[in-house]
Formats: sequence, C-alpha cells, structure tokens
Amino acid sequence: MRAQKARVARSDLQQELATAKERAVSVLRSTLLARDFIEYRRLTMNGERTPLPRAEAEEYASWFKALADATRIQVVSLLARRRTPMSVGEIVAASGVGQSTISHHLKILAEVRFVLVDKQGTSSLYRINEACVSCFPTAADVVMGKPVPAPPICE
Repeated sequence: MRAQKARVARSDLQQELATAKERAVSVLRSTLLARDFIEYRRLTMNGERTPLPRAEAEEYASWFKALADATRIQVVSLLARRRTPMSVGEIVAASGVGQSTISHHLKILAEVRFVLVDKQGTSSLYRINEACVSCFPTAADVVMGKPVPAPPICE
C-alpha cells in the first residue's frame, strides 16, 4: 500500500515538475521575443532625438486623457461598432450606465472630437468621428519614436 502511494506521489511530483518546466520555457520565450522586439524597434527608430513639439504632445495628451476612463472607452467602442448616430438614451440602454454619467462622458469625448454631435431639434445624436479616431496613434508608436501621423482634420 505504501509503495503504491509513493509511486502516485512520485508521479504527481513528476507531472508538477514537467508543468513548471513548460511554464518557465514559455516565460523565457516571451521575454526573449519582447527583448528582440525592443532591440529591433531601437535599431529601426527614425533617429529623432528630440521630443514631440509641444502642441502635438498636448493634442495627444488630451486624446489619452479622454480615453483614460473605461466608460468612455465603452462609449467610443459602441459608437464605432454601431456606425450610426445614437441618442443618449440609446447609449444608456446599451451600456447600462446612468444618463448623467453618459452625458458627462460624451461631453468630454466631444471636446477632443472623438465624438460628433448632430443636433436635431431639442435632441442630440452622437456619432464617432472616423477622421480623428483613425489618426489616433498608439502609445507605443509615440513613445518608441515611430513617425506620428499628421494631425487630423476634424469636423
């Protein structure tokens, strides 16, 4: 009986060791891939040694700030996926967030022109601004020195 328990325990231990070994190899591979990518990006950067001009940096900072809230990300995602103008009520129904909160977030998104407002009488319809959203650079592109897209011409 003891011998059988010892074999089972040894088998379990060998299995745990094999699993731990696989995890370690996986982590090592991903670390090496990340290091290779970072080295590649460093070698292929456009040679710029100066920061972005202040006006561009402020514009991008306002974009990042506008997207620094999960609810705003949800609203932008919803409007981008629907591709049709939506009322505040429709956005509230789809998101499950309160009307005043959605209105507040839409105001912020409209200030940076991610969202456009179409007034129709006393109501407003919100839609994604394709021109601005398509020009939004990724944080990694800006930080790593990849050429930044031209500032968008927003409506």
